[in-house]
Amino acid sequence: MSDDLAARLEALEIRVAYQDQVLEDLNQTITSQWKDIDRLRREMAALADRVAQAERGAGGEAEDEPPPPHY
Repeated sequence: MSDDLAARLEALEIRVAYQDQVLEDLNQTITSQWKDIDRLRREMAALADRVAQAERGAGGEAEDEPPPPHY
């Protein structure tokens, strides 16, 4: 194998090694973001339930009330 071919092969192997690390880093980032998104969705659902309960506890939705006399 010529020196030029060996050098090119080594350069390619180095690039592949770095790309593998970048892919692993990106995978970890995406996994972390999906966990955050899932947690935020659960929190939003819980907050929506709390708001709905608060509206029911306050006597219904605000739309059920007649407008004030000055309207």
